[in-house]
Amino acid sequence: MKFHNLYIDTNNSLEIYQKITDLLGVEPSEKEEGFDIWTYQIVTDENDKYFDFINVFLDILEPNFEKLNDLNISKDDIMIWLFYEYNQQCSVSFSPQEMKRLGESGIAFNIDCIKQND
Repeated sequence: MKFHNLYIDTNNSLEIYQKITDLLGVEPSEKEEGFDIWTYQIVTDENDKYFDFINVFLDILEPNFEKLNDLNISKDDIMIWLFYEYNQQCSVSFSPQEMKRLGESGIAFNIDCIKQND
């Protein structure tokens, strides 16, 4: 399974959390508690076709950077995180265009690969 996550730090503000939801036009993933991190997550498995999460997430973010800044959310408060569960090998690749766009956006990118239990 792959968990494609877009995280935005809200400084634990319910008001900011709700404003982010309204601004970005996507529903965040359900939260168990608190409003410190706004999270949008798409889950795929190995049988699904490739989900172009970097471009999808940047398409959501880029038109709204100025408005997010108006909410005191800087690019340092935003992260794209791929959490990848694998069986035999963790192998990920990205196109140069994706990496260039991501780098120019100034958004942090994390990848965690975790071996699934058999």
